[in-house]
Amino acid sequence: MNSSLPRRLLAELVGSALLVAVVVGSGIAAQELSPGDTGLQLLENSMATVFGLAALILMLGPVSGAHFNPVVSLADWFLGRRAGKGLSLGEVAAYSVVQILGAVGGAALANVMFEVDQAISAKERATGGHLVAEIVATAGLVALIFALVRSDRGALAAPAVGGYIGAAYWFTSSTSFANPAVTIGRVFSDTFAGIAPGSVAPFILAQLVGLVVGVLLILALYPGVGDKADDAVVRPG
Repeated sequence: MNSSLPRRLLAELVGSALLVAVVVGSGIAAQELSPGDTGLQLLENSMATVFGLAALILMLGPVSGAHFNPVVSLADWFLGRRAGKGLSLGEVAAYSVVQILGAVGGAALANVMFEVDQAISAKERATGGHLVAEIVATAGLVALIFALVRSDRGALAAPAVGGYIGAAYWFTSSTSFANPAVTIGRVFSDTFAGIAPGSVAPFILAQLVGLVVGVLLILALYPGVGDKADDAVVRPG
């Protein structure tokens, strides 16, 4: 990777913050614009996330790869480690820290923009169905990203990842968090997109199980994927 580590960490911090600001902010806007219509609120929230995530990947991918997700960073290290590609384990730790800090800051920023109180969410989400959904959502996300990388179609990451997350808002009962940093960040807004602290650990555990499933799937489908680990999600310049 040509970008220095401080530049990459700044890109991951900013990208994670803006991603959560998009998710939480559009959730608040949806509540205000469509009170009493949960389906329409989810549509508004998911559409904003699709476009926002795609734009952030395009903007910051050339700097850091646009992971914005500790699961993606961990998969990048694991798949690339034997080929000497991808992130080192120390870089994974650094990426994860700034991703979490950015996510928390993004939730706080959304609260400020919409003039709602800074508060911890009370929305419990950890049901059995939701946890299965998080495994499915995370596994699919990991498999998609590294399938694109292995097949030299990284240029399609922005629309493909945005589209997958947008679809997973609807086909998973959990609305596809699929990201430990975003899960933690969403604790800090007691609004439409929030999640209660008690649901965080089960969600993250399910996401880690999804990571394992996604990695096993991509290794079965695309042997040699580790040789391309430097290119996840988008090849940094």
